[in-house]
Amino acid sequence: MVREGNAPKSIALPLVISVIAISFSAIFVKWSDSPATISSMYRMWFAALLMIPIVWAKKEEFKKISQRDWYFLLSSGLFLALHFALWFGSLKLTTVASSTIILALQPVVAVTLGFLVYKERTTTQAITTMFIAVIGAIMIGWGDLALSGQAILGDILSFLSVIAVVGYLLIGQNVVKKLSHWIYSFTVFLIAAVALTLYNIVTGVALVGYESSEWGIFLLLAIVPTISHVINNWLLNYVNTTTISMSILGEPVGASALALILLGERLSLMQIAGGAIVLVGVFFFLIQQQRKHTHKEAAMDHI
Repeated sequence: MVREGNAPKSIALPLVISVIAISFSAIFVKWSDSPATISSMYRMWFAALLMIPIVWAKKEEFKKISQRDWYFLLSSGLFLALHFALWFGSLKLTTVASSTIILALQPVVAVTLGFLVYKERTTTQAITTMFIAVIGAIMIGWGDLALSGQAILGDILSFLSVIAVVGYLLIGQNVVKKLSHWIYSFTVFLIAAVALTLYNIVTGVALVGYESSEWGIFLLLAIVPTISHVINNWLLNYVNTTTISMSILGEPVGASALALILLGERLSLMQIAGGAIVLVGVFFFLIQQQRKHTHKEAAMDHI
């Protein structure tokens, strides 16, 4: 098992940084006029390329990856590619706020699959705070819900993207404990990039010929919100998929606030109230998880 350094004193701080970083993702996608599978493809290619210097210093780790773990890495990369393609596609069909009504189900899906796959159990307190935050996230989306056929398709794509990202995190929860998070992140990003490239080639989507501003957006996607994925992959050494998914409920609040400032999307009173409820739910959930983390680390220190 690979553990890079000591466990963090606080899991809340990196989770907050992760949420802030990933909140920019929807904004960058909205700015882009490129097909969803193109922006997500270049996001992964650029992210992998930027990580090469760090990964090169750790290249000996690749020799330690078993054939079984390569299968897991391949599956994780494919789930990540699917998540980006589906979610970016959903954002082309609806507003930033509306897309959150389905994304709010991520911690619920994570709890369910976490129990089925790893037999993880969740406390009543955690379920309660999760329920509060999910209600708030639904209020954000409901406040700007467009009841059109296009919006319904966007909702379906959002839900499928939730299943895909939870699958990606569940696999990572197991594999990242055997590798450094840098090697894991680089490998799944590269696999996702290749998968999206093949998809674009097969479906006839043009790989080049985009405006210079689009390339700037691709690079921003690779740097800012992708930091969140690297942080989350590192945190999977210390917390489970449900904790990551729950913290990501803060993304609708950040994304909606940024959409107000940068895109001119209006927020209703219901959305503002929903954002406040989300923050309360996530805050108390993270306090519970921080206490668990502190007690766990204290117990480890006594061993």
